[in-house]
Amino acid sequence: MTEGGTKVEPLELTVDQIKEDIRLNVVDFEDFNSRVVGAYNDGSAEKGLVADDQVARSVIPGGTGALHEFSYIAPDIPAFIAENCVGCMECVTECPDTAILGKVIEPGVLEQNLNQISDPTERETMAAQWATTNKYFNVLEKKGVGGGKFGIFIDPSKCKGCAECVDACGDHDALKMIRKDDQNLDWYKRAWTHYTSVPETPGKYINEKALADMMLAERALLYVGGAGSCMGCGEATALRMMLAATGFVYGKENIGMVAATGCNTVYTSTYPYNPYIIPWTNSLFENAPADAMGVRARWDQLGWKNKRLWIVGGDGAMLDIGFQSLSRMFASGMDIKVLVLDTQVYSNTGGQTSTGSFKGQDAKMSFHGKVIDGKKENRKEIANIALMHKDVYVAQTTCAHINHFYKAIMEANEYPGPAIVNVFTTCQPEHGVADNMAEHQAKLAADSRSFPLFIYDPRKGKRIKERMSLAGNPNMKEDWYVNPKTGEPVDFVSFARTEGRFAKHFDKQGNPSATLLAAKQDRLENWNLLQELAGIK
Repeated sequence: MTEGGTKVEPLELTVDQIKEDIRLNVVDFEDFNSRVVGAYNDGSAEKGLVADDQVARSVIPGGTGALHEFSYIAPDIPAFIAENCVGCMECVTECPDTAILGKVIEPGVLEQNLNQISDPTERETMAAQWATTNKYFNVLEKKGVGGGKFGIFIDPSKCKGCAECVDACGDHDALKMIRKDDQNLDWYKRAWTHYTSVPETPGKYINEKALADMMLAERALLYVGGAGSCMGCGEATALRMMLAATGFVYGKENIGMVAATGCNTVYTSTYPYNPYIIPWTNSLFENAPADAMGVRARWDQLGWKNKRLWIVGGDGAMLDIGFQSLSRMFASGMDIKVLVLDTQVYSNTGGQTSTGSFKGQDAKMSFHGKVIDGKKENRKEIANIALMHKDVYVAQTTCAHINHFYKAIMEANEYPGPAIVNVFTTCQPEHGVADNMAEHQAKLAADSRSFPLFIYDPRKGKRIKERMSLAGNPNMKEDWYVNPKTGEPVDFVSFARTEGRFAKHFDKQGNPSATLLAAKQDRLENWNLLQELAGIK
């Protein structure tokens, strides 16, 4: 080609040069954290910030959520009772805000660290944060490996006081909520500094068969908290767990995410706070799969086939307006994974009904009134539809079923093609449940056949029943799970009684409406279909 009569050679870049260009920082982290985040933290941003190249593009560096202060928003905070702890890691797993973390340390290393604390009372109190558990100490001592002390620590700047961790701990009674005051808040800050000062959990203490242990590894902690999600948000827990399972195996440098506009993008990019330490981009409500196809094509062109690419979106983005784009992505056969945050309602835009909403659900656009008893239509089953696409890995799971969830994510990552993981995610304000109930409601949703668990893996055989597993659901061969304590069946009506979105379907005597009984029948028919596909019925 020529320019002004002078011959100009075309610009040719090698793959290595392209990679180097891509690695260049698009924002100055130190300047952004001190000047921009600092201005938001001290309130001076309200007077305005200069729209320079660090601000005007609305680019947010990774991990700025770590600088977000939440200690002022709740009156209570969890306290750890070490002598009751069994090291199950459920509290760490279920926390939506990365506000409670665990660590295992060799006794000798712990003693050295504690000896650096000059105040004997402080030293004794800090030592009491470390438990001697069968899991991390006694069992390993018997094996001759050398046991470790297990500690649970709460970051007061990230904890929103939802008490989800206390509910997850359950009968272990190793956590309880206490009232905050200036004195104990100061101690929590010192304890958190102690947690961050000790070494990372040695690999010998991370049992890869106990999948919850993944969050002991720093490479799994890719969601630092500081997001603007509601207290106890079920979506945020699903995001943390997906990133933990992916980061543990592949490392943060091999993960990228395309997020469809929705609740998830609002609370993870409330300027200037970003809880992710992976690269991600926000696409339109309706076209995240199309965006991801472009990213995947470019990555493959660059030889980045080992990188895991995840799409994240709610039931509105994936079941409704973006469904065609999702179906097209499945048909493409591209190595892209999808995490559906299924809240059964448009959480972000005010609680409108979606095709993922249950029959009878009381939501905007399907209000329960004198003439109409909530949503008329049956629920759209995105996971069922997905498995009818050729060669797509499909899982339906919940964060309450920790091993099932992690297994689904890890298998989806390993699968050489499209994969979708549909997750029940509690939305407290729209479901009408308490802040600490995300895990409880997710388990009940599965137990009641409202949201059955399953995994469909095309690699398992030629026939659907060979590929389909309902493992994880109670009483798999029966219509309903029967509570062994009460002898009563746990069905959709049982589930509906516990959530405010169905409250108007019960009369003063607690009898369900005809619409709710129809919804119960719909759930049974869906469960029977899954049983048939799995070869159980």
